[in-house]
Order: sequence, then structure tokens, then C-alpha cells
Amino acid sequence: MMSEALQELAALIELKRGDAVQSTAIAHGELTVTANLAHLQSLVEFLRDDAACRFSTLVDITAVDLPERVARFDMVYHFLSMYRNHRIRVKVAVREDEMVPSIVETYPAANWFEREVFDMFGILFSGHPDLRRILTDYGFRGHPLRKDFPTTGYVEVRYDEALKRVVYEPVKLVQEYRQFDFMSPWEGAEYILPGDQKAEAK
Repeated sequence: MMSEALQELAALIELKRGDAVQSTAIAHGELTVTANLAHLQSLVEFLRDDAACRFSTLVDITAVDLPERVARFDMVYHFLSMYRNHRIRVKVAVREDEMVPSIVETYPAANWFEREVFDMFGILFSGHPDLRRILTDYGFRGHPLRKDFPTTGYVEVRYDEALKRVVYEPVKLVQEYRQFDFMSPWEGAEYILPGDQKAEAK
């Protein structure tokens, strides 16, 4: 029943906003609409205002980093229609040098979501009223959820008792910490595991 309703919703969106929609897919009981970046704002307004949609609630905005693609990022929006009891996911592919139109005027809740995406991924939003970091420090370097961001970060923060203040220092790791042995414990081991001597005796 729910699948039929989602199929009808997908058909309706493709019919009325074919210029904005690249494709639709239903998986795990959820509808995903892949949209064009140029028509994102008008599509979002349609989803909110159309009587058959009425997606009045913005649940979340996030992104996915796919550095092997030309359009490196996928912007992902989740909406809820409490009137129709539907959820929808809107995905938009974005190049690293592109700006995403802010949807703050359509959904005020997008304000902090877009700031978080900017902070974590470095994606810029045109028309955002106050686009600045929200989770990291003001002087933070890089964007932590990008695949090319080092797991150790670039600087570490600590309180210096002598200076009586917080200090920032480059991350220093001993070389042993950076060397990983990817060999299976069953290969090249110099020690004898229990039972190995029985195999050699045969």
C-alpha cells in the first residue's frame, strides 16, 4: 500500500516538475528523487506547497563526499509530510566549485543544517544569511567529513598550564603510530600457534 502511494507520488513529481527531476527510485519504503542543482530551490518550494505533497517539515540536510566523481558531493535533503504521512529524500550532485542555493527562506530550519554542511564538507550556500562554522572552532583548518581529511587532523588543542591558556599545536605523532601492519596474523608469523606443531609432525 505504501509502495503504491510512493509510486503515485513519484509519478506526480515527475509529471509536474519534470524539468527539475533526473530520476526517482523507491527503496526500503522510501522515495528518493535525484534533482538538478539549477532547479533545486523551485523543486523544494513545490514539495512544500503542492496540495498532493505538503512536505511541511525539513528533517535533515547532509552531504556525501565521493571524491572519485567529477560532481564530488551529493547534497541530501530529507522531508516529511505529516499531512500525507510520506517521507522523501532529494539528492543533488554538486561539483566542488559550485554553490548550492540556500533554502533557508523556504525552510528556516535549514539555517543550521546548511552551516553544518559548510563546516563539515566545505560546500558553499548562496543566499545563506550567516554562513559560518557551527561545530568546529573559528580557526579550524579543513573540513572533517571530506574523505581527504586526515583522521588525526592538522592541529591539536590543549590547555597550557604555564601559559594559562588554550594553545594550538601541529599534530605530532611518533612514526610507529603511522606504520600499520596489514599482514594477516596467519601469514608470516614468527611464533607458533597452538596446534601448528601437529601439522608439521604429519
